[in-house]
Amino acid sequence: MPIVPATSEQLDRAVALLRGGAVVAFPTETVYGLGANAFDARAVARIFEIKARPAFDPLIVHISDDDMLERVAEDVPQNARVLMERFWPGPLTIVLRKGPQIPELVTAGLSNVAVRMPAHPIARALIQRAALPLAAPSANPFGYLSPTRAEHVARMLGEHVDLIVDGGPTEHGVESTIVMIEPRPALLRHGAIPIDEIEAVIGPLERELTDEHKPLAPGRLPQHYAPHTPVRVISVPANVPERERADAVLLAFRAPVPGYRAVRVLSESGDLREAAARLFDYLHELDRVGAARIDAEQVPSQGVGIAIMDRLQRAGRA
Repeated sequence: MPIVPATSEQLDRAVALLRGGAVVAFPTETVYGLGANAFDARAVARIFEIKARPAFDPLIVHISDDDMLERVAEDVPQNARVLMERFWPGPLTIVLRKGPQIPELVTAGLSNVAVRMPAHPIARALIQRAALPLAAPSANPFGYLSPTRAEHVARMLGEHVDLIVDGGPTEHGVESTIVMIEPRPALLRHGAIPIDEIEAVIGPLERELTDEHKPLAPGRLPQHYAPHTPVRVISVPANVPERERADAVLLAFRAPVPGYRAVRVLSESGDLREAAARLFDYLHELDRVGAARIDAEQVPSQGVGIAIMDRLQRAGRA
């Protein structure tokens, strides 16, 4: 499967593929997405097939402008408009009432659709040139580590994707934050925009909204974002007995600990945004060592650190 640079010629090639019902991987500011025409149910079905994604897990629809928003969503509440003005384009997904052109496969049969306007220039150029909203979950096998580089996509999905547009490593490294506005404002997924920044704009969000039958948004299953190597979340790596380090690798927050087969440090300065940007990249590297376990050190549960811990805790649940 070809990895191509994001030249004008290759973007035109990607657009032609998307308009023909193909599936194209492309970079966003969060992670790489696996995109298809959101109005084409057959193309969207290929996303589910390629990812081995269960049909009950809804997709996010990516748009490039307000005209496209009107084609995707039936109604946009005022609070949603306020969030769009503040955070779009950017890593915020807003759940809105589904428009009639969106197939039920995209929303897993729900009456709402998750929408975002990405900030990445390649993603925006692709959507604008195609003049189509793109349904685009992360470009990885369902439940596995999200991809933050084009080579991650190629390694995980092999020949199943029609084209991979290479935009280099992603900026944020964790997925978008997802919020729902109606019937009441609620957080559905922690992500690149910390919840306190959202609440500063529209007020408090309900935190633990659940649905007993199906996920209300992507990334809400108890086990998700998991490497093949088992993950154990720990508080103090130095307290792990030396005998337990010998066949394990360590994802450290600020400082390495001796005795592990391999160590990656998320941020020596303790910068949580830097840690988030490196999270999946380093987990991909550690997963390939062939160790018996990945010990992942806790990070402070503040700001984007909450999203990091959400990913680590879901990765560690067997």
